[in-house]
Amino acid sequence: MRKIHAFQSCSRSFIGRTSSASRSLANHKFLTSTAFSRPYTLSSARRDFTSFFCHNQQWSARSDGPKPSDITRVRGIAHAVIELDTVHIAPAGFKEVDVLTPRRLLKIYAQLAKSRLTILVVLTAMSGVALSPLPATVPILLSTAVGTALCSASANTLNQLQEIPYDAQMARTRQRPLVRRAISPLHAAGFAAVTGVAGPAVLWFMANPITASLGAANIVLYAAAYTWLKRKSVFNTWVGAVVGGIPPVMGWTACGGKILPSADYPIHLFLPSFLTEAPLDMSMIDNPLGAFALFMLLYSWQFPHFNSLSHFIRGSYAQAGYKMLCVLNPQKNALVALRHSLLLVPICSILFPLSGLTTWAFAITSLVPNAICIRGSWAWWRCCGEKEARISFQNYLWYLPVMLALMMVHKQGLEWRRWVGMEDEVPSDGADISKP
Repeated sequence: MRKIHAFQSCSRSFIGRTSSASRSLANHKFLTSTAFSRPYTLSSARRDFTSFFCHNQQWSARSDGPKPSDITRVRGIAHAVIELDTVHIAPAGFKEVDVLTPRRLLKIYAQLAKSRLTILVVLTAMSGVALSPLPATVPILLSTAVGTALCSASANTLNQLQEIPYDAQMARTRQRPLVRRAISPLHAAGFAAVTGVAGPAVLWFMANPITASLGAANIVLYAAAYTWLKRKSVFNTWVGAVVGGIPPVMGWTACGGKILPSADYPIHLFLPSFLTEAPLDMSMIDNPLGAFALFMLLYSWQFPHFNSLSHFIRGSYAQAGYKMLCVLNPQKNALVALRHSLLLVPICSILFPLSGLTTWAFAITSLVPNAICIRGSWAWWRCCGEKEARISFQNYLWYLPVMLALMMVHKQGLEWRRWVGMEDEVPSDGADISKP
């Protein structure tokens, strides 16, 4: 009995010391957390944000200051609380934002506008002006280019404002200005608002209301519909293709061309000479079928161009949670690109000559670049590999400028042989004025 009593006394003493130590440890943790809650609040929040979106250590917040355990071991908790109220420990994982000089600000604006994409949009709008049978003045040309560029800049900036957390997860977009905090979201929103108002305004007063309406509609389609659909449905690619097909139509309407048929502007078909004996009526070239042909060229070109690009960066899209066809069904993604590659053949060889924008010789010369690109799209669909996707993407980089150049060479009513002096100019009465 004595042994049992002694054991019980020892057990009660051990439990008492253990409970006392536990309470002391709990008090120690409470005081430590209270002492260091303020200076570590910002770093913890930043660390949680970066660990969620950026899975690498270079974005995490680190502190080079004294550790809490060292301070409590040397000076005591009460002294540490007083000292930490006056000492600011800056996180070493983040750097200060550079001062926005005018040069840096222009560079950031160019990145917000996606300058290379904006240049491509402006060039396609200028193709509509160049291929239009109606005359265009220099002010119309410049105002169309400036207004289209401003509309594109606004749409791209609004797109980036909505995709900051998703861009932070993709390696190819992680260095965008809003992600790396080179500019505040409020500043970027102001830039988008100014360009979004100035672009349609320039087109309205310098060109016409139809062109301005198309520019404003493109901003809404890209910044609202396309951006929202990227995380909802694979049909975002089709909406994006509509956005890409509108700029050449804007160039067409800026010159005064119509996009809808009417009694004054009916649809007229320009048949090849071996199918009709009617003389060529140049006054009927300005018909809505020309605007439709320009739209269809850029619309169908978007699919083999973008689908091949998205195939070899589909890992980034998957990481950011975008519902892209290249992520959900890569084989169908290649098939859609092949379908539109095939569709470009009748667009170039039938629709354009039939609308009167080009001669029927363009139907023959356009077959060569189309055949090269179809071969690349076919190989990509058969193998569904990254190498074939890159080849197809490179093909459609040179495809568009080559086709637009061929259209200018074969433009209806543009006599290049007379321009270069290979053919004598014949006046309206039929007399040859080259001889004295």
